[in-house]
Amino acid sequence: MDINLENLPQIPSLDLLAKQLVEGFITGMHKSPFHGFSVEFAEHRLYNPGESTRHIDWKVFAKTDRLYTKRYNEETNLRAYILLDNSSSMYYPIDNNGKIRFSILAAASLAYLLQRQRDAVGLISFSDTVDVFTEAKSTRTHLQNIFIHLQKLLSQNQQHKSTDISQCLHIVAEKIHKRSLVIIFSDLMTKPEQLDDLFKSIQHIKHRKHEVLFFQVNEPITELSFELEDRPYIVEDLESGNKVKLNPTEIRDSYHKKIEEYYNQISMKCHQYKIDLTRININDDIQKVLAEFLIKRNKMN
Repeated sequence: MDINLENLPQIPSLDLLAKQLVEGFITGMHKSPFHGFSVEFAEHRLYNPGESTRHIDWKVFAKTDRLYTKRYNEETNLRAYILLDNSSSMYYPIDNNGKIRFSILAAASLAYLLQRQRDAVGLISFSDTVDVFTEAKSTRTHLQNIFIHLQKLLSQNQQHKSTDISQCLHIVAEKIHKRSLVIIFSDLMTKPEQLDDLFKSIQHIKHRKHEVLFFQVNEPITELSFELEDRPYIVEDLESGNKVKLNPTEIRDSYHKKIEEYYNQISMKCHQYKIDLTRININDDIQKVLAEFLIKRNKMN
């Protein structure tokens, strides 16, 4: 399904949009590598003398005068936390807030997919601190709460909001106690000298026995390719508010070189620490995100 980000604010419900994207993408239930998180009552069977009385349904006994036990099926296959960077740089381009919009729609679709599969999902948004933290649950009510949080992010003003992704990931590592898949959406707009701290925080998450799937979000035309008209500009840092005068012609080659070096550093670090990294731009299909999630999911089986 092709989504125009320009129309996203007019969508009455992220729930509806996520459903449209996900339905048909996955069918059936899958066997889980995780056991014992929660169960769903499926049906009754007659109690066999000598077995444990733990699961006898006494309400049914009161009605029928016969002993039945509850039979259970696994409900939750996986615990997943979706981490969403909502610092100011994610609201670029400022005319359509493309990076945060794409990430919100991707997060909503993943949350819907996870809940549809009876997986438990939690949402964490962060900038220079953790702004929202919801525990992973698999209920429909909880999913609606996630959509509400995401909808708020669409409309809020994040002017001059910086990022401290390393500190936030350390906090998350300490707050998530059961083995989970941690899915991160961020543009990784941080200084190259801070990359070591970033990957230390990701290692902290992995040391707690969690899996990590990282989506690095970018805007391909002006942010990556630096396709700007050859005229003077005043460019503002969305996080600090600092402004600088520049002419694209004078710095384009240098800019391309630095971007390439920075992206290569990130790729090498991810390879070194066995972190699954996917680069996505705001013009990509959301189903690319869903597909990468399923690939990661299958690796964990």
